Amino acid sequence: MNIGELLKAIIPADRIKDRLIDVVSYAADAGFYHLTPKAVVRPIAVDEVIALFRFSHQHQVPMTFRTGGTSLSGQSITDGILVDLSQYWDKAHVENGGLQIRVQPGIIGAAVNNKLKSFGKKIGPDPSSINSAMMGGILSNNSSGMCCGVHANSYHTTKYIKFVLPNGKCFSTENQSDYERFEKECNDIFETLTGLRSQIISNPDLFNIIRHKYQTKNTVGYSVNSFIDYEHPLDILAHLLIGGEGTLGFIAEAVMNTVDDYKEKSTALLYFPDIYEACKAIIPLTASGAEAVELMDRASLRSIEHIKGVPDILKTLPEAAAALLIEYQANTNDELNVKINQFLSLSEELSLLSPAVFTQVPGEQAFLWTLRKGMFPSVGAVRASGSTVILEDIAFPVETLGDAILDLQKLFKAYDYTNAIIFGHAKDGNIHFVVTQSFQSQQEIERYDRFLKDVVLLVVEKYRGTLKAEHGTGRNMAPFIATEWGTEIYAIMKRLKEVIDPKNLLNPGVIINDNTKAHITNLKDLPTVEHEVDKCMECGYCEHVCPSRNITLTPRRRIVVRRELTILKKKGEKAKYEELLDQYQYDGLDTCAVDGLCASACPVDINTGDLVKRLRRENHSDFANSVALQIAKNFAFASSATEFGVKAANGINGVLGGNALTKITKAVKEVIPAIPQWSNQIKSTGNITSKYKQQSVDAVVYMPTCISRMMGGAAIDGKKNIIDTIASISAKVGISFKIPDKIGSMCCGQMFSSKGYQKAFEYSVNRTVEQIWEESNKGQLPVMLDVSSCTHTLQGARNYLTEENKKRLDTLRIIDSIEYIDEFIIPRVSLQRKKQRIVLHPVCSLKKMGLNAKFKKVADFFAEEVVMPFNANCCGMAGDRGFLFPELTQSATEMEAREINTCGSFDGYYSSSKTCEMSLSDAVGKNYESIVYLVDDCI
Repeated sequence: MNIGELLKAIIPADRIKDRLIDVVSYAADAGFYHLTPKAVVRPIAVDEVIALFRFSHQHQVPMTFRTGGTSLSGQSITDGILVDLSQYWDKAHVENGGLQIRVQPGIIGAAVNNKLKSFGKKIGPDPSSINSAMMGGILSNNSSGMCCGVHANSYHTTKYIKFVLPNGKCFSTENQSDYERFEKECNDIFETLTGLRSQIISNPDLFNIIRHKYQTKNTVGYSVNSFIDYEHPLDILAHLLIGGEGTLGFIAEAVMNTVDDYKEKSTALLYFPDIYEACKAIIPLTASGAEAVELMDRASLRSIEHIKGVPDILKTLPEAAAALLIEYQANTNDELNVKINQFLSLSEELSLLSPAVFTQVPGEQAFLWTLRKGMFPSVGAVRASGSTVILEDIAFPVETLGDAILDLQKLFKAYDYTNAIIFGHAKDGNIHFVVTQSFQSQQEIERYDRFLKDVVLLVVEKYRGTLKAEHGTGRNMAPFIATEWGTEIYAIMKRLKEVIDPKNLLNPGVIINDNTKAHITNLKDLPTVEHEVDKCMECGYCEHVCPSRNITLTPRRRIVVRRELTILKKKGEKAKYEELLDQYQYDGLDTCAVDGLCASACPVDINTGDLVKRLRRENHSDFANSVALQIAKNFAFASSATEFGVKAANGINGVLGGNALTKITKAVKEVIPAIPQWSNQIKSTGNITSKYKQQSVDAVVYMPTCISRMMGGAAIDGKKNIIDTIASISAKVGISFKIPDKIGSMCCGQMFSSKGYQKAFEYSVNRTVEQIWEESNKGQLPVMLDVSSCTHTLQGARNYLTEENKKRLDTLRIIDSIEYIDEFIIPRVSLQRKKQRIVLHPVCSLKKMGLNAKFKKVADFFAEEVVMPFNANCCGMAGDRGFLFPELTQSATEMEAREINTCGSFDGYYSSSKTCEMSLSDAVGKNYESIVYLVDDCI
């Protein structure tokens, strides 16, 4: 019997994932190592975790916990049981007026900060991956980041911790009684920790080494500073778990002290003639109160020169130049000015290539930080296919940083890492270096081995630095812990592992590893697969925005499976290949919403939806493509037939009851999955009256989308349809529009594009561009659409147009209803009233068109309080995908619905795409409608 079957005795089957596609897709994290788990489980409570520990010991199978999987050193992979905490462990609760926050391991760091925002607080750790990394990893890796230094890292800001040990015992440092219970129930651990503390405290050499090494960032090995920071063994153990990389126990919950989230910030990019001069400026800048001092060498600056909007000086810097991104932060402008004046008083002593230019404009500051954060992916985007990106972090005493970097650059040249770059948190002496490396041949593996060993000698022996400042030991630096710490302290670390996890079943191979070649063992194979995804670094930044993340695959895991298919094919493992390909149909293709939001979160701009659309296209038969093309060519008839069907369905519901069709289609769908499920939000639009086609026009050409024409009726009886509502708000401010005469045959083609019917899409979009060209007086009038996804499709269709239509599209101005309200309605409006409190759902297309801020601005004009949920992401509807796979939308909207339903009542629920409004209405249990209804209600 396999592990998955055995696990069903303790975990329900629906939370055990042991199919081939499951274990294959979870085999990778953000690091460059690869192990295939035997099964993936999703526990929901501490009791189940305890049962898993018992199971692991009973069956002698290793176990590893994973949250976001963004770790870079191989900490969250296993060939045993992988415990996925990303779905059911996502709670956070603000306490003591924002001074503390209680977190579970599966909540994203940025989501925690969002809960603290109104209190003017944030968590101390601020890793660059905070939008994707989850608290379990942030705690287990003792994360720090750009501004927090050592004083506000995970170790120093954790107040209480609740944890489970491999022996199944659960303790919390918040409960005073647990201190006595720990001594009784885990006496061997208690006594060992007591003895190890005595050994350290009584040995001045050990004590001083530990105290010295934690003055700077250090995540090599276990957090042995806990032995000198705390007295009671339970406190010592709790802080050993911080930075323990999941090798000593399971962190179930933590209470963290927060830090100030300063309101006022001033940011500047300083340029220096060389890296040495830049490093000389670090100590005085830090002394002046700079919260962030980020170093960038010339190679890293060159890697971002192509980004639109970069300062012109960047392209003309000398070959040896370097830069520091500095930021001063304060609670008030007066406090901020004091710090900036301190900078000005020392600026003449700095070897600046040009005067410092500070900005307090949030958008400009965000852009500067985008440049800094874009350096890692910029290298990843141009690396050779089949190679991986290695991001290492090391730290040196700040006073020796300049010399150390020059020596490191010599190593790059010696080992032919020609595109290597250096950047990092200079205030802490912490730098990151990025190299691209292929592991396709033994020669390449040996090159990396020699290079890394030379880096170890440089860091540890020459400069007395640390091999891991932030990213954790993992597998990559496990063989070198004794080199850095010495044999006696390393023996203490080994003793910790032995007494706490005597069977070595909890994340074995991480931190404590007797294999001297662990850093070049189980290396990840990244074969060339498809041009759409070969740039993927498997970092996992995309996962939190993916609508299918909790039911099937994420973009990262879709790509991992594609790579495994290539590997299996090369190996000739036909049976496994066919099994995996068959499972990929539903998990990889059917349940992908192709919304493209993954590209917005991806460091190298990969849109996995493009891959899925191509694969869908390749799956279609010639007959299916021909049928789709005929529908496109006869769209007026097809849309009329659909509209008739909607009217008939509404009639059936009227006779048999409001939920009749929903129940019928749900039952039929159990037998015939291809049947779409009916939604009670679908209402017939009714006829588009001729006056909209004939009236004179002084504003825009209004192109009602086919969705609005077929099912644009209001879900609430007595309300106008979407087209009449747009007519109403236009009439109220005294402007007019016209609807094209041939509107029945017009379609942006999105329904064909998302399904991979490219010829039908090309036909539709070309015909539509030709028609709106004529209707808009050859581009003189804007063309407005009432569904944001259709607006985005037309705006982005250039690559599918004929040369003539490309010129037309370049001249046309196609706008969304949001822009119509902002530009044409609001300037002429007379407000009757404002709604008190409303909630918005920004659809994917608004985000991709950059209209989120304008959407919020419009809502703010018509409502006193506007809530845009933090968890508002793709609803999974994807046109009609939610009708075909309702489980996708149910899963995709769950977190957003939960957030909304805990925020009290609202006077309205608004979006800008009909099908998304349907899915949110079903999820939240409230009527979502287009924001044009808000406008109509208020003017």
